[in-house]
Amino acid sequence: MNSKPTPHAHGLPPASNYSICSMAPGNFTQGLMGVNLQMDKVTSYTLWLTIVAVCLIIVIARLVQGGVSLLRHMFNLNSDHVQQAYWARNGSKAWPWLKKHLIYAPLFRKRHNRNFQMGRLNMGTLPSRFHTVLLTLYIMSNIGYCCLLNYKSCNRAAIIAELRGRTGHLAFVNMMPLMVFGGRNNILIPLLRVSFDTFNIFHRWIGRLVAVEAIAHTIAWMAGKDIADRHINQQSTMVLAFNDNPFLSWGLASLMAMIIILIQASSAIRHLAYETFLHLHQVLAFLAFLGAGIHGHTGQLPLTNYVYVTIGLWFLERIVRWAMIAYHNFGRRSCTRVTVEALPEACRVTYQIKRPWQMRPGCHVYAHFPTLTWSLTSHPFSIAWYDTVPTIIGSEKLPTTAVDLANSLPNRKNTTTITLIMSKKSGMTAKLHARALAAPSNSITIPGYIEGPYGGLESLHSYGTVLLFAGGVGITHQLSHVRDLLASYDTSTSAIQNIVLIWSVRTQDAFDWVHPWMSEILQMPHRRDVLKVLLFVTKPKHAGDVVSRSTQVKMFGGRCKPGRIVEEEFEKRKGAMAVTVCGPGAFADEVRGAVRERVEEGVVDFQEESFSW
Repeated sequence: MNSKPTPHAHGLPPASNYSICSMAPGNFTQGLMGVNLQMDKVTSYTLWLTIVAVCLIIVIARLVQGGVSLLRHMFNLNSDHVQQAYWARNGSKAWPWLKKHLIYAPLFRKRHNRNFQMGRLNMGTLPSRFHTVLLTLYIMSNIGYCCLLNYKSCNRAAIIAELRGRTGHLAFVNMMPLMVFGGRNNILIPLLRVSFDTFNIFHRWIGRLVAVEAIAHTIAWMAGKDIADRHINQQSTMVLAFNDNPFLSWGLASLMAMIIILIQASSAIRHLAYETFLHLHQVLAFLAFLGAGIHGHTGQLPLTNYVYVTIGLWFLERIVRWAMIAYHNFGRRSCTRVTVEALPEACRVTYQIKRPWQMRPGCHVYAHFPTLTWSLTSHPFSIAWYDTVPTIIGSEKLPTTAVDLANSLPNRKNTTTITLIMSKKSGMTAKLHARALAAPSNSITIPGYIEGPYGGLESLHSYGTVLLFAGGVGITHQLSHVRDLLASYDTSTSAIQNIVLIWSVRTQDAFDWVHPWMSEILQMPHRRDVLKVLLFVTKPKHAGDVVSRSTQVKMFGGRCKPGRIVEEEFEKRKGAMAVTVCGPGAFADEVRGAVRERVEEGVVDFQEESFSW
């Protein structure tokens, strides 16, 4: 924190009139006296160039990946597994090595998305090895920039002033990527084809970095103030400095908001009451940005515009979100209707959207229920199924008879239905399940709306073999891929030759969640030619209930062993192979480990869908 600017706040006075060595320490507690503005600019430009360089490298890598995928897709259309053999082999040793030891690798041996538990407290997960490398380089660069001080200065107060300026400067600079990375409509997500979950990891760590830099900024100001008071043999005037000083007061308010965020955003507290955390987090974040902006404006500090732009982007992102919600969910005469059906330990939630959506396999949406909770909190859910059906204008009813369907085209419009499966946990999902279960038909219709769709960044059409692992409610993410791949096989628009769906559940009750859709999938054309379904029931109610229906739909009792399945399917793969997983962290880590064991032996790509919060 700087005190109110002096006449020489924007640089040192001429050397002929002043000498830093003979200047009183009190001069360096005011404004920008002693702050190395030139070096501050160099560090901020270098930081931005580093971010841009990393983004460019990722864009180039994605373009190369996309080019290879496009060629593989084009050359393998209408080809059999013998013709696809070329694409099953690695073209080099470097890329598979990078995938195994860096890109797909957990930080240590195996654990990545499996949560650390301390009793009932969720202590969070570990970033991947690649994420850790990027985060370490970013954090260490910030530390290095803070250490680039003029240690040869003969006045210790001047060195502390330079440190104060550097830490405050970097905190301002880091606020912009902090905000951008935390937004759902982050433009870098489709540009880099990097998931929001990954950006959320960087959002959390950059937030911690900004808070630490703000704390270091304040400590440097306090140290300089203490030296100045001691120099004139005066008692500490640190507290008195805040009297009638909006510059210091707003800086302190911003700092306190950051410290509270640093504490309440810890995984243990975040998971105890997520909805409360989220709303408090947003209020505190706005206060931190606002306090920093007023602090910089009052003190005429450089880079204050960074804070203004950050606040502007924060508002713009929310305006875009609410505009999307309004467009997709509200029509001239009606709005989205939500039907909730109570199932064993879950709810089937169907939305009738008033406007058409562009759906992609693997998408997810954020669900809002304004009458269910006091807050505007939304939660992410994978889209299990979607359809576009005609609706008779005026009646707002779906057609149920041939007479309805025979209505003239001008009297009909299309309605998109989107269905989610919400596993009963705590909070909102528990309330929703209880309300539906209490209804006479175990079904209710309530107001609601959804936001999205998000995700669905990767296509599986260029692969000959696709393994889709699902744990519990993670089946919702994989169903849209199965449906899409079967449709593309029927129309000869993909390279797919073999699809294996692996679903692990605790009890057979979970099968009721997706029964109507699985029945539809099993009746799709050519399903028997390419699709195999493996069902694992870890805790069957009765051993006799675990019975395989056919050679293509097999059921097993006990835990799923991803390593064995990946090994078997890899040996008989057709063309390039993709393995995707959506499920509990420990299950996903098992699949990741199995893929890493095979990635250097042939073309195997890995994709994981996760919602870490």
